[in-house]
Amino acid sequence: MQKSALKPIPAGDLDTLRELNQGYIRSVRNSDVRWFEEHLAADFLNSNPDGTLLERAAFLAQIAKPCAVANLDVEDVRIRILGETAILHARTTYRKPNGEAGAGRYTDIWMRRDGRWQCVAAQVTRG
Repeated sequence: MQKSALKPIPAGDLDTLRELNQGYIRSVRNSDVRWFEEHLAADFLNSNPDGTLLERAAFLAQIAKPCAVANLDVEDVRIRILGETAILHARTTYRKPNGEAGAGRYTDIWMRRDGRWQCVAAQVTRG
């Protein structure tokens, strides 16, 4: 069972965050800008593997392009809820454009705002 420094984690929040994580990965895979428009905070920032930092609008433009990798999947998902903030860490696997296997990690930060979880930041690494 996961622990929070502030209070026990409500099972509903953990289930919601698992679903949001799956939605995030599915939406990257499918270039689903609409999903991101619904779930990213207005002040969202994304750190790309190349070191660039994108604000929400630039991230949405990046997502609108076809996914640069194939067979994107996720494993080793770890969710920590600290009050009104959740930190998700996970490992990705995929096929590079040249056909080689690739892997990376990401960290997403979600905050409960206006009664719902919104992603406020993400950082992606790729190997």
